[in-house]
Amino acid sequence: MKSRAVLELADVKAIAAAAEAEALKNHWAVTIAIVDEGGHLLWLQRLDGAAPVSAHIAPAKARTAALGRRESKVYEDVINQGRTSFLSAPTLEGLLEGGVPIIHEGEVIGAVGVSGVKSSEDAQIARAGIAALGL
Repeated sequence: MKSRAVLELADVKAIAAAAEAEALKNHWAVTIAIVDEGGHLLWLQRLDGAAPVSAHIAPAKARTAALGRRESKVYEDVINQGRTSFLSAPTLEGLLEGGVPIIHEGEVIGAVGVSGVKSSEDAQIARAGIAALGL
């Protein structure tokens, strides 16, 4: 039987605080979503001034990164390179950069999705949050 790490509430709070700090440092109004390895929402935080739609996009990016076991940007790149049929992939809605998996000892244990600024900046915020875990 294999043992595996899981995100605990303290981990989620640390990720959220670090992601929020990165966003605030840059004056970026975003929504931050954190999911477990199955894409189930553990945290949703919409900062002041973030667009309402970002509260839908951030969790979708996080789910895509968790279920796909890779950054959501990979899927955006696939589509931009002409494989538009990938848009029909089931359960993957956040096919934009800004979803980053949380990897511990080679296993995906969750993901962070951010929405509200440029996609590369969304990813920057997500990575800053994950870095708080020291993985």
